Amino acid sequence: MKILTFLIFGKNEEILLTLKRIIENTPNWNATIQYDLDVCKKQLIDVPVDVLLLSSGLSPQEEHEITDHLTRLTYPIGLIKHYGGGSGLLKNEVYSLFPDLLSV
Repeated sequence: MKILTFLIFGKNEEILLTLKRIIENTPNWNATIQYDLDVCKKQLIDVPVDVLLLSSGLSPQEEHEITDHLTRLTYPIGLIKHYGGGSGLLKNEVYSLFPDLLSV
C-alpha cells in the first residue's frame, strides 16, 4: 500500500491537530503540521510531501504565496484546500487526487 505524506498548513491549532489525527487514523498516511508560512515553504523544499493541505486561518496573501510556491517545487504535489467538513469529505478529497488508492 502506498504511503502518503501530508503537510498541513493553517493557523487554528485545534483544527490542525484534528486533521492530523484524522489523516493518521488511515494506515500509511502520515502528517506534519506547520503554522508559519516561511517555515512551511522551506519544509516543502527540504522534505518532499505528497499533499499540501491548506486549512483555516490563512490570509488570502498567505494562501496565494504558498500556492505560488508550489509551482516552483521540483516534484509533483497535490493541493487540498480543506476549510471544513467531516472526515469523509477529507478522505474523498485525498482519493480524488490519488484514485488508484481506492482499488487497493
